[in-house]
Amino acid sequence: MDNKDNFSQQAELYAKYRPQYPDELYEFIFSKVKHFDSAWDCATGNGQVAKVLSNHFTLVEATDISAKQIENAFLEGNIHYAVQIAEKTFFKNQSFDLITVGQALHWFNFDEFFNEVKRILKAEGVFAAWCYGLNTVHPEIDAITQHFYQEIVGPFWDKERTHIEKKYESITFPFQEITSKDFNYKVEWTADEYLGYLSTWSSVQHFIKIKNSNPIELISQELIDKWGMNKRTVTFPIHLKLVCL
Repeated sequence: MDNKDNFSQQAELYAKYRPQYPDELYEFIFSKVKHFDSAWDCATGNGQVAKVLSNHFTLVEATDISAKQIENAFLEGNIHYAVQIAEKTFFKNQSFDLITVGQALHWFNFDEFFNEVKRILKAEGVFAAWCYGLNTVHPEIDAITQHFYQEIVGPFWDKERTHIEKKYESITFPFQEITSKDFNYKVEWTADEYLGYLSTWSSVQHFIKIKNSNPIELISQELIDKWGMNKRTVTFPIHLKLVCL
C-alpha cells in the first residue's frame, strides 16, 4: 500500500467542511487512558483532533503527509505539527500515552504502521482509530447521496474505501482490543454546506482530475430542490477501534 495524499488539493475545503467528532467519543477514549503527558495525532489533517487533545495532554504531536493540510491546521501552544509519514517517524521509543488516527488508518501500510505504534506507544498506552461511514439526512436526500456515492463517483473511490464500508473490521489489529462502541455525530447544514462536504470526497477529486468536470454539478440542483431553504440534521455513524499494549 503506497502512501497517498488525497487531500492537499482541497485542504481549505477539508478544513471548512469535514465533520468534527462528538464529545462522547473523546470522553470514551480518555476514560481508557491512564496518563496524560503526551499524545500523537497521526494523519492530523486540519488538526481537529489535535486541538481537542491539547486540552487534555501536556504535549501533542500532530503529523500528516500533507504540508498543505498542516498549513490550514488549528494552532495551539502545546501542539507541535510536522510533515511525516505514518509508518516511520522521528519519535523516540515509548513516547506517547495515546495515539489517535481519525478517518485515515485505511490509507496506511498496516504492518509497518502497527510496528511503529508498538515502538512509540508507552506501556499501558492506548491506540484509538476510528472512521465515519456514509451519512444520513432524510430518505429523499439519502437516495441522492447513495446514487452519487455508488453510481457517479463509485468507480473513482480508492480500494482502501472498503475498509470504511466494513467499519474497520477488515483490519487485523495486533494488540489487545478494548471493548468499544459506535457513536453518532450530528451537524446542522444547509444544502450548500452539504455539497461543500461532498466536494471533499477523494473520489470527487479523482473524478475531476480524470474527467475534467465536477460531478457535484450532476446532483447539485436536485439536492438543493429536495433540501429546501432550512438547515437539516446530517448524521454520521462513527466506528471506533480501541486497543492497548
